[in-house]
Parts: sequence; structure tokens; C-alpha cells
Amino acid sequence: MQTIIIATKNQGKAREYREMFAPLGFEVKTLSDFRPLTINENGNSFEENATIKVEAVVKNLNLPAIADDSGLVVDALGGRPGIHSARYAGDHDDAANRAKLLRELADVPDDKRTAHFHTTIVGLKPDGKKLVANGRVDGHILHQEVGHNGFGYDPLFYVDQLQCSMAQLTPEQKNAISHRGNALREFMKHFDEWWQG
Repeated sequence: MQTIIIATKNQGKAREYREMFAPLGFEVKTLSDFRPLTINENGNSFEENATIKVEAVVKNLNLPAIADDSGLVVDALGGRPGIHSARYAGDHDDAANRAKLLRELADVPDDKRTAHFHTTIVGLKPDGKKLVANGRVDGHILHQEVGHNGFGYDPLFYVDQLQCSMAQLTPEQKNAISHRGNALREFMKHFDEWWQG
């Protein structure tokens, strides 16, 4: 079985990747399976941050790696939280991040609460061959949390095309429309060529 490393410790994200790669016969490992790596995500874009992560993994483990950088882009906040989504109110505290977002949008009317989730995925092999894919899903920010599935900002993100929050979707429904799902489908279109090339 071929091994691919997903450069994350986020179990929600790892689960989504396993669901995508398991049917292809890959053993999916994450950063939690190895000794701690120092990764300084100091890029200025989603692609830069994802690249920093995969480069660190490939350099230290000499195995192919995939990383993504994802975030919530809120139009009324000038694109924030963007690349800082996971640490918006501190370090990876989902509840605090959601509370901060609601505070910042308290006086913003419904028609101005447009937003999208964005994901950039970068694959890198030890030979230096790189593959980049992007995905997004559009919606609005709700005034209160709705639903109990998903993680991060999902309970506040209203998916326009499905008319429900991201946190009301099953994992299968979410994969079908999510930013990460869309980016992964784009990534997988070119995966064989990248993997075998």
C-alpha cells in the first residue's frame, strides 16, 4: 500500500482526506503519526501556507505530502479572517473564533453578510514535483449557530445552494459541495499524472 502524508493534526480535516483517499488504496498518515515537526506558517496567501507545510514534511520525512490551507473569507470584513481563520481569536479555538466573528458582524445586515470558504491544496513529492488546486463554496454568515456537524465555522456558514448551514450537512453531503471537496476533486483530476510523473 502506498503512503501519503496529509500535513495536518486537525482530525476533522484528516477524516475528510481519508474518505477521499481510502478507496484508492492509499494509507493516509498525518503529522500526528510522526515526531513533531516545526512548521512556521508565515505565508501571505493560502497557497504559500500550504507550500510551507508540504515542504517541511517532504524535507523531514522524504515522503510525498499534501497540505491545504483553508479559510473563511468574509466580504464585509475585507476578506478576514482569511489565512488567519484557525487562529482568529487565539490558537485553534473554534468556539472563540465563531464568537469573535459574530461580534464583528453584529451590525452588518443580511445582504452584506456574504462570504466564501476557500481551500488551496498543494501536493509535493520528494523529487520536487508540485500540484496545486483550489476550491470554494459561497454562502452567508448566520446570526447564530445552526447544526451540530462539521467543525470550525460550519455552524455559522449558510450554504446558499443548499439553503442550510454547513453544520447541518452529513459528511457525505459536505464533501459533495465543500471548498475542500471542490479543491480535492480538482486535485484528483490531475493526481495520477502528478503521482506517476
